[in-house]
Amino acid sequence: MDVDPQAEGPGSRGRSLRGIPLRVLVPNLMTVLAICAGLTGVRLAFEGRFELAVTMVLVAALLDAVDGRIARMLKGTSNFGAQMDSLADIVNFGAAPALLLYAYMLDGAGAFGWIAALLFAIACCLRLARFNVMLEDPNRPAWKADYFVGVPAPAGALLVLLPLYLGFLGMPRNEVTAFCASAYSVVVALLMVSQLPVYSGKTGIRVRRDLVMPLMLGIVLYVALFFSFSWETMAASAIAYLIFLPFSAVAYKRREKVEAARLEAALQEEPKGEEDF
Repeated sequence: MDVDPQAEGPGSRGRSLRGIPLRVLVPNLMTVLAICAGLTGVRLAFEGRFELAVTMVLVAALLDAVDGRIARMLKGTSNFGAQMDSLADIVNFGAAPALLLYAYMLDGAGAFGWIAALLFAIACCLRLARFNVMLEDPNRPAWKADYFVGVPAPAGALLVLLPLYLGFLGMPRNEVTAFCASAYSVVVALLMVSQLPVYSGKTGIRVRRDLVMPLMLGIVLYVALFFSFSWETMAASAIAYLIFLPFSAVAYKRREKVEAARLEAALQEEPKGEEDF
């Protein structure tokens, strides 16, 4: 049943006319721009301009990486923005990469290629839903915020586009590569919905003073390589990320043992109550 707006009380009109701070609008505007970039990538793929299409997905990933940080910096976080961000991720890192990959290569595998694209898109949705639920878990230890559960959606999108990077570098598009790319897409989908602990890098990381300059030079080198050899750099980055995953899992297990030992020691140090006589 519809509710009469006048019945909401005299204060509701004042609230509806109250302005929204610009610091809240800016991060949400960046999220909307990310959606525009992802959908534009789909359009470019339909037109056969695949390199520009992948570039649009990369732009969407860049905007996704900074919108939350800008919201926190401007103190403009909101529940609306969090919901918008999740919906944008489904479009940009689920639907868009799946359609790009299918239009470029997976269609050569027929129904199997389309099933692989569907599985990836659905895995992205499931991954994001699980992430949102885990954020609301009050019993989750604080140290686990250092790790994702499964490959995050943005990383999954950049990983699943590896066949396109290789295609831009000269890998042929035929039935064999189409089936291989389809199988690879399913593997990435499974990594996204798995329980594999993946280092997040979201919590504050302190860099030793003697490593600051080498780190800055490394970042400059990576950016220079990206602009000079874009697809070679993206392909190498995707492969390096896959190699990094087992090391992340080992580090998680090690950290889990340390935290368990610390908790056990803390429990043993608790003063015992007086015995009843």
